[in-house]
This record gives sequence, structure tokens and C-alpha cells, in this order.
Amino acid sequence: MLGMRGKVLIGRGGLDVKQVIKVRRLKLIRGLNPSATNTAVDEEGWFNSGDIGWIAPHHSRGRSRRCSGMVVIEGRAKDTIVLSTGENVEPSELEAAAMQSSLIQQIVVIGQDRRRLGALIVPNKDEVQELARRQSIVTNGSELQEDELQSLLYKEVKAWTADFTFQIGSILVIDEPFTIDNGLLTPTMKIRRDKVVERYREQIEKLYN
Repeated sequence: MLGMRGKVLIGRGGLDVKQVIKVRRLKLIRGLNPSATNTAVDEEGWFNSGDIGWIAPHHSRGRSRRCSGMVVIEGRAKDTIVLSTGENVEPSELEAAAMQSSLIQQIVVIGQDRRRLGALIVPNKDEVQELARRQSIVTNGSELQEDELQSLLYKEVKAWTADFTFQIGSILVIDEPFTIDNGLLTPTMKIRRDKVVERYREQIEKLYN
């Protein structure tokens, strides 16, 4: 982590195993909510950051090749998806990859206690319509059909996340963007995953059934 000084201790799992990041120096947590701070600090004085991360090995390759020996933060522990197989998935990695597509405005990867992952996608309708026109799926003035929209977005997600171990299965296309006003975004513009899942619970059940 750039800008941080201190001794990095390796967790029980080893160097390149993802674990919750903990910090022990009380000055780091001044100003936090007292009750929340007391909950986050264990008996030995370790502050639970809530972040999932790992230490990149020296001479590492791939996306961590420039981070050897550094702590790499992957996401938030509360966001981790545990599949019914017991495997853990960090949705933020898949979402970040999918968001590179100009067709996708917002995405939430789901799959808690399921056998496979799914995703809720808010499309960038103008970009989708333009692509459909270029591919002659629609003509000028005609609208993209629901199944055609679904197919375009699914192919796009698969293309951008092809290198990941865990793949997104079915997708659910959402018409209404996630906003602060509808309660699906925080004031800092982060998606409220739990609220999104709750809002679209019935559609999600149909997606998996």
C-alpha cells in the first residue's frame, strides 16, 4: 500500500493467500465511531480493516508483477460471495473487468449460496443501440428487442471476464439505474449490494430457477 510504513506480517495462509487485512496502531483509527472501533479491534489490538488482500510474492507475474512484496487490496470482506460449493469469489474484480465495456453502465455480481455466479446489469442504452445498428441487428428507427439486448450484454460480459476462474452465468438486465435517490447508491456513489439484491429478489430467484 503506497504511503504506508510499517512491518508487514504474513498471515497463517501464506504470502499469496487472500485474507482480511488487519492493522495494529491505534492512531490510525482516531476519529472513527467509538462503538464501531471497539467492535473492529480484537483482544490483541488488531484493527479489522474490512479489506481483503494478499502479499504479492517477489518475482510474481501477471497483474501483480509490479507489486512484489506489497500488500494488494482486492475488495471488501463483506462483499465476498461464498458459493454453495464453499468457494469464495471477490465480485469487485469481475465487476471492474466488465465495466471496461462501454455497453455496461452498472453491474452487480451475485451468487451468494448459489452454485454459480450471475449478474445484474444496467446497460448504457445509447451505446448498446449504436452497436446493434452497426451489426445490423436493428435498422434506423427500430428498437432492440429484449432477447437481443440480453444476448449482446451477455457476450460482452463473457468477453471482458474470460480470463477469470469464476465465470458469470445468467444475467438480469435492469432498466432503472442505481442512484442515491432510489436508495441503491451510497452518498459516495458506491452500490448498496444488499439493497440491490433485496430490490430484485424475485427476479433473481427466477434467474436461478
